[in-house]
This record gives sequence, C-alpha cells and structure tokens, in this order.
Amino acid sequence: MTDLSGFPITARWPAQHPERIQLYSLPTPNGVKASIMLEETGLAYEPHLVDFGSDDQKSPAFVSLNPNGKIPAMIDPDGPGGKPLGLFESGAILLYLADKTGKFIPADPAGRWHAIQWVMFQMGGVGPMFGQLGFFNKFAGKAWEDKRPLGRYVDEAKRLLGVMDAALAGKDWFLGDEYSIADISMLGWVRNLITFYEARELVGFDDFKNVGAWLERGLARPAVQRGLAIPARG
Repeated sequence: MTDLSGFPITARWPAQHPERIQLYSLPTPNGVKASIMLEETGLAYEPHLVDFGSDDQKSPAFVSLNPNGKIPAMIDPDGPGGKPLGLFESGAILLYLADKTGKFIPADPAGRWHAIQWVMFQMGGVGPMFGQLGFFNKFAGKAWEDKRPLGRYVDEAKRLLGVMDAALAGKDWFLGDEYSIADISMLGWVRNLITFYEARELVGFDDFKNVGAWLERGLARPAVQRGLAIPARG
C-alpha cells in the first residue's frame, strides 16, 4: 500500500485511497481549476474539503503542504520517478497534470508555450483583478466610502475581458479548436465574476460576446460541471 505518512497533512485529512491523487481544496475559482482538470483527465483522485470557515487553510497540517496557506494543494502518490510529490499553486498543478497525462496541452513546443502564456495571464491578471473587484463589489470593500478602488478594478476587469474577447474572435477556445489548460484556468473566474461576485452589469459583460460564448461552451462540458462542485461543501 502507498505510504503517505511522510506528509503531515494526511494526519488531518486521512487518505482512504492513498494510491490516488489527494486533492485538498474548496470549490473557489482557483480550487476548481484542479478539480476540473482531474475530472477532465480521468485520473483517480480523492478530494478533501478545506473549510475556510474553520480556517483550515491556516492550520499547521495544511501549511505543511502549502506554506502559503492557499488552496488548492495536492499529493500525487505516483510522482516523478514513482515517488510521492506534494504540490501547491493552481497554475503549477494544471501544468503538472497536463504533463503527467499528455492531455489539454499541445505536444508541439510552440503550442505548449501558447497554452502556458494564457495560464500566466490568468494567474497574473484575471485572478487577482477579478478577485479584488469581488472584494470591493460584494464583500467588506463595498462599505468603503471611497469608491476609487472599485472603479480601478472594474476598469481593469473590463480591459482584461477585452483582451480575452479579441483573442477568442473566430475561435472556440484560446488555442483555437483545442480545449486546454488555458481555458480551464479561466472558466471558474469568469463564471464567478458574473454570478457570485454579482458584477455582470458592472463590467458590461454582455458586450463581450466572444467571452460569453466561450463561457457557455466551457460550462456545457460535463467534466467542468462536475469539477465546479468538488470538493462538496459541508
């Protein structure tokens, strides 16, 4: 039997199936990148809910795997060389799983880097900017008298959506006909922007026709639908 006892996180979230990938997550826009990718690839995995309400992500057990205290994180019992590998950062997890399976990333070097550049675009732009907009539009920031921060993030969200809309002109996916980690990285964030963050009208989302059509295509995928609800909230 696979021994994961070298990872302290498994004492807090015991593995019922240690031979499977262990996913520690919550269905947030970053968390669902990993669960969607795992569902799309068909890899066997065991999800564990990291409860923000209980500050699980700040616990010593979780921080032992991800010192940054953010989800998702994972352990692959069959990592490089057949040795268990712990990994954090959603973008790194996407790239790792793509390389492990040879799926959802082009085999040719040019196509591979085109996929990676869009993942970096999401990590450096879409995630942070959409997340800040959500804070100032829906959470504690909405009570701030000074509305300049909200305005800044609304403008930046619109700019990013414009970049995405132009890139998707005449295409089904960011790489053209090929669905990839580029799309997986962004689906949860765009969905959250217009649903959970309640910013559809604020950013004029319906003006970005290509992004809207891309989102519908992505959300229609059965693996995406499953991944958006994993791990199930308690």
